[in-house]
Amino acid sequence: MKLTAILVEDEANSREILSNYLAKYCPDVALVGEAATIKEGVAIIKEKQPDLVFLDVEMPFGNAFDLLEQLPDCSFETVFVTAYNHYALDALNNHAAYYLMKPIDIDELVKAVEYVVAIKTKENALDGQVLQGGFAKSEGKITIPQQDGFQVIEVSDIYFCKADDNYTEIYLEERKIVVSKTLKYFEEALSEFPFVRIHKSFLVHLNQIVKYKKGKGGSVVLTNGKELSVSASKKSELLAHFK
Repeated sequence: MKLTAILVEDEANSREILSNYLAKYCPDVALVGEAATIKEGVAIIKEKQPDLVFLDVEMPFGNAFDLLEQLPDCSFETVFVTAYNHYALDALNNHAAYYLMKPIDIDELVKAVEYVVAIKTKENALDGQVLQGGFAKSEGKITIPQQDGFQVIEVSDIYFCKADDNYTEIYLEERKIVVSKTLKYFEEALSEFPFVRIHKSFLVHLNQIVKYKKGKGGSVVLTNGKELSVSASKKSELLAHFK
């Protein structure tokens, strides 16, 4: 699969180096534009609608997160390029597919491109399709601790679990249960069943997913019509479950 890409970087020398690396080592990438500022970057991304944006974190008059906030509906994947590794967590939380440190390592650049190619190929195959469950049966029960004791529920009745600080909201067909346990607790408790973490806030029953939608982070639609966001860091793991 061929990807179109935009490079947003304020340093001309850095743009030239990355552009040359892409031309020489990443034949699946066609660079269709470059920008030196956030304003230029927003304009050219809107015009070209690329598959991939290589985005420097620190730029004059703002940073990469300011640019992303101005493009909430675009479906490109983002590869952050920076000399400051303390941005890693923010990068993932802002839907970055990959994170490259300066000076750029060619092997890491190739890995980043291969990662995005794999995601885009799978996304295009699944986008908008009605997905068939067919995962391992989720017959079984789980014990839910509560203040006055505990409650036992059928695992198959769970649509998804949502984090709320140190609490978890468990969504069933017609009600939800709030439990004073973290989402990590339920991720481990349900590990033998077909559940997948799609976001820092969501643990979803795979058999309840009927549709995947492309986007900056993507989203899934459940059998009850609920749409949940997918984070970039969890997208590859989710897509791997579907053929």
